[in-house]
Amino acid sequence: MRRKVYIETLGCPKNLVDSEIMTGVLERAGFRVVKNEAQAEVIILNTCAFILPAREEAIAEILRLGEYKKKGTCRLLVMTGCFPQRYGKELQRGLPEVDLFLGTSKIDEIGDFMSGNRGEEKSLVGKPDFLMDSRMPRTLLTPPHIAYLKISEGCSNCCSYCAIPSIRGRLRSRGVDDLLREAETLVRGGARELIVIGQDTTSYGRDRKRSPKLEDLLREIAGLSGDFWIRLMYTYPARITTKLLEMIAAEDKICSYLDMPVQHINDEVLAAMNRRGSGRKIRKTIREARRIIPGVSLRTSLIVGFPGETGKRFIELLEFVREARFEHLGVFAYSPEEGTGAARLRGRVPAAERERRKEVIMSEQAGISREKNQALVGSVKEIIIDGKVPGRGGYKYTGRTRGQAPEVDGIVYVKTARKLLQGDVVRANIRKADYYDLFSEI
Repeated sequence: MRRKVYIETLGCPKNLVDSEIMTGVLERAGFRVVKNEAQAEVIILNTCAFILPAREEAIAEILRLGEYKKKGTCRLLVMTGCFPQRYGKELQRGLPEVDLFLGTSKIDEIGDFMSGNRGEEKSLVGKPDFLMDSRMPRTLLTPPHIAYLKISEGCSNCCSYCAIPSIRGRLRSRGVDDLLREAETLVRGGARELIVIGQDTTSYGRDRKRSPKLEDLLREIAGLSGDFWIRLMYTYPARITTKLLEMIAAEDKICSYLDMPVQHINDEVLAAMNRRGSGRKIRKTIREARRIIPGVSLRTSLIVGFPGETGKRFIELLEFVREARFEHLGVFAYSPEEGTGAARLRGRVPAAERERRKEVIMSEQAGISREKNQALVGSVKEIIIDGKVPGRGGYKYTGRTRGQAPEVDGIVYVKTARKLLQGDVVRANIRKADYYDLFSEI
């Protein structure tokens, strides 16, 4: 009888891809992956360690799952991912209920550990040098019509607030042929939306001699046969080129959508963050994106309360939000991270003030988002169907336009008499809008 394994993933889509590889490896090794944690003999928690709240969430969740060792069928509790990669020894001392800590560099070897082929090792972290390829087994954990395409691992940008280079290592790009094989496999398997991800997708190929650029890779993927969307995430503003924008505009399969985390607009704060480019360059990139890509939806993320962000500099950021009018925007209150350059900077902003500034920006963005959505009322949009919804005013399905990424942006409620399936792409009239969601009718 095959042992039952439950895998839970915290954090970003890049972590989710790691969990998909672990799922594929374990299934190939003869394990049965289940959706109910109470049934599992092995429980695996794949963690994030980017900021303090993520680590607090991981600890709370591993303690909750640990109760199944006392009361349930669980015999083996495993923590994988960024948290043990960053704090393996400390976690081993502080969480004795965990049987195995596995870093990001060893996820493809998890089948050996679960099968007892690696002895009694309690913690295995190693150097962060793992790089997936299309030959590895992978079981998608997303809805069947959505798949993430991780084009690189690690990051060499070394932003002063970020611990990712120490956790995931320096930039390592996958080969174009390998990525095309995987993309083709995903599309053949039913994916109608490929979401291109990496710590910094615009750095793709910079670590490889004579390697194609991101726009070349995207053009190759768009040339694959099949009816599917391509969505680009995690682009670095200073590396967004006119060629990249023109290529997005020219390729019908690529969504008119650009995720470009700017983090801040004040030049002094950007310099302290060790971010390349200036506020002026960021504004120019936004203007170019809106000029070159008709109807583009722009997403960004900001950090408020960074050391040295005076009240005046925060107001400058707030005015920028009003000026840029992003379709989608997320805000983080700065969190000092151990081992990063920013943690040693002076000019700390009190925690309560950091949270207040976050709320001010989010309140401003809510109004912008509502106005943006209201402007879509009366238009006809392509919508990819994500699933059913229990009859909310006659709306039977939920989906997204090309301007909405899954999980992080709003959704579209769809009213129709037709029977629709996940992954269907339909054209619908936008009838109503609220702050983040749209309501449509076929």
